Amino acid sequence: MELRERIARRRSARQDREILVDRDYLSPVVHPADPIGRGPVLEQLLDALEAVFDGELPPPIAVVGPAGAGTSAIVTAVFDALNEQLGEPSRSIGTTTRAGRTGSSTWFVYVDGRRVESAFALYRTVLSVLSSEPVPESGVGTDDLRDRLQRQLARPDRHAVVAVDHHDEPETLAYERARELLAPVDDSVSTVAVGREAPDELAAEQPTVTVPAYRDHELVEVISDRASTGLAAGALDHESVRGLAAWADGNAHDALAALFGAAVLASRDGSDRIATEHLERAKADVPDDSVHLDRVLALSETRQRVLLDLVAIDAADRPIRDLATEIADRSSLTAGTVKRFLYELADHGVVERVPLSATGSGRRPSTLAVRFPTIAFRTLGPSSDETDGGTDEPADGDGTAPAS
Repeated sequence: MELRERIARRRSARQDREILVDRDYLSPVVHPADPIGRGPVLEQLLDALEAVFDGELPPPIAVVGPAGAGTSAIVTAVFDALNEQLGEPSRSIGTTTRAGRTGSSTWFVYVDGRRVESAFALYRTVLSVLSSEPVPESGVGTDDLRDRLQRQLARPDRHAVVAVDHHDEPETLAYERARELLAPVDDSVSTVAVGREAPDELAAEQPTVTVPAYRDHELVEVISDRASTGLAAGALDHESVRGLAAWADGNAHDALAALFGAAVLASRDGSDRIATEHLERAKADVPDDSVHLDRVLALSETRQRVLLDLVAIDAADRPIRDLATEIADRSSLTAGTVKRFLYELADHGVVERVPLSATGSGRRPSTLAVRFPTIAFRTLGPSSDETDGGTDEPADGDGTAPAS
């Protein structure tokens, strides 16, 4: 962010007396252009991709790290920088070899497996980076996009490096599936698997870039950077930053989710600083082994609204059927549909089924506990005053997107 913009934001915050200066920069789901404290890992990834500087394809690689280590931020930062440095984004990227030859083109495509699950979505995502022309969102078939991708990469000097992120999470695009869909252009595409673990086919033979959990002093730097831009001056003292970093135990997502939640609470209280009370309440809102907030925000809007209603009601010691009934009363959904959604979300790990005490024989009832930061979700998720939306209707069976 430009220094002048930083100053302007702080002046505005002073005038408006707002503690939240830049909500987006403070958000735990926003990646900075230059990840803090990750220089050595960035170098390792560039080493693994070294072949692109000679106009050649690198081998398939894996980028792995524990929750909150910043694997997504690292890959997106490197890909954005490579596209920017080697050519014009969303167009042919001209690389220059060490021998001085030009003409080879390489694109770097980031695929978010949480949001790109179908063949149609994958081809469209890749083409949106490779092609200088608009890629249709509807009215064309999957086969059409695949053929267009093949034509785009038909020349031997055209390549693409495709990163498949979150491949090892429930209900996301699996790495093996992505490789299968990209098989028609296999000679022109290399892949990067990004997740907590490397796929079996990459684990033994191919290079792996390991992203370690943040050390305390590194996490202090991350929190300080976010706070310096996202919060009004003096809103958070250094001792609180150090305490927050120690509590998060190397997980940047949890640290930023708690910081964001504390800022929301302080703002609601009309406070000009984040007090210990705000931080403690916000930390308590982040479950152990928390689900990344972006996983929740990647759900369909209908399911997000079900979760909004779930966190808004008192779910303690209430069986799932009762929760489904109350949520249905708040929306246009039936209790049966809500109950089905809740069980699906439990199967995917977004919420957790917790057994209730029962008397007599029969199946033991369960309630639900959320596994994600609720303060941040209620702030960043769909507005609660909007009408119930989202259809969850799948694409046509042949992979064709519905015509508009």
